[in-house]
Amino acid sequence: MKKVLFAAMALTLSLSVLTSCKDSEDKAKQASEDAAKALEEAGEGLKEATEDAADAIEKASKDVKEEGQKALDSIKKAGEEMKDAAKKAIDSM
Repeated sequence: MKKVLFAAMALTLSLSVLTSCKDSEDKAKQASEDAAKALEEAGEGLKEATEDAADAIEKASKDVKEEGQKALDSIKKAGEEMKDAAKKAIDSM
């Protein structure tokens, strides 16, 4: 009778361990899938942030170019005005 009880307890313990291992496997698989999904989402977020930064740099570059061109035009105009003023001063002498 003790042998039967001992065998039944051993069988119950074995089934419990097998069930626990199966649950652990399922949980590990789910955790792996969740981690992969999180990494994919993070990658997409980084891609969007990189694209936004590139767009901002491109816009800033265009703005700087425009402002530089305006500055050059102003300098050119000031130079021409100085040239004209100098010419008038020389002519009036």
